[in-house]
Amino acid sequence: MPDSTPADGLAAGRRIALGVAYRGGVYHGWQSQPDRQTVQDRLEQALSTFADAPIVTVCAGRTDSGVHGLNQVVHLQTAVEREPFSWVRGCNRYLPDDIAVQWCRTVTPAFHARNSARGRRYVYLLMEAAVRPALEQGLAGWVFRALDGDAMRAAAALLLGEHDFSSFRSAECQAASPVKRLNAIHIARRGAYWRFDFDGVAFLHHMVRNIMGSLIAVGQGARTVAWMADALAARDRNAAAPTFAADGLYFAGPYYDAVHGIPEHTPAFDWLPR
Repeated sequence: MPDSTPADGLAAGRRIALGVAYRGGVYHGWQSQPDRQTVQDRLEQALSTFADAPIVTVCAGRTDSGVHGLNQVVHLQTAVEREPFSWVRGCNRYLPDDIAVQWCRTVTPAFHARNSARGRRYVYLLMEAAVRPALEQGLAGWVFRALDGDAMRAAAALLLGEHDFSSFRSAECQAASPVKRLNAIHIARRGAYWRFDFDGVAFLHHMVRNIMGSLIAVGQGARTVAWMADALAARDRNAAAPTFAADGLYFAGPYYDAVHGIPEHTPAFDWLPR
């Protein structure tokens, strides 16, 4: 009898896409691990309990320990018949308070949460203040030295386009190539908060946090704008600044061709300062 399991290892049945928001502080990242203390593990446990059948998910982009998600997109294959709103409410019943399914869509077999993505977005929220965060602890990075926004924007512009980002790649990165494309980096300030928006096709392990460390070094005057170009050209992790804290990093999610009908916005987007 031929094997009816799709190439991505999911069970036969209809394909469903979900949008998931989460606070990453207590989890060991997205990807399933033996200790089961990951967002994927908790999500799949909840989905399997709701569906009364084993559920396996494929995500758009793995996030590291401490990183938050605004609109992580996953797809799953199931023979279980439920209305979309039932997948949202039913799964959330079994999830901890810091993880929640935001939406559900039935998609065609051609849709793949990771491979169909045209790009991915990250947001870094940074607090500039003389005193460390309290209410924002774990939800925003922190610096106490003043930042020069124009210098950081000039340095960020040097990273746009397709480059070898080895200088901003962690030693644990498993990507086949360090060559990635950054489409845009936007930097804005509102009061004590800086918001950094990153748009790229794909990202290396710790890439955004390593870029953040370097942008802050430029913003605080420890490095020049030109140094950013030199660090990029060196293709050596030691040439760039240390990895910055995960606290303020949010995976804003992937985006797809409109034909798939995948939402690109959740209520959590409106919570972050613009």
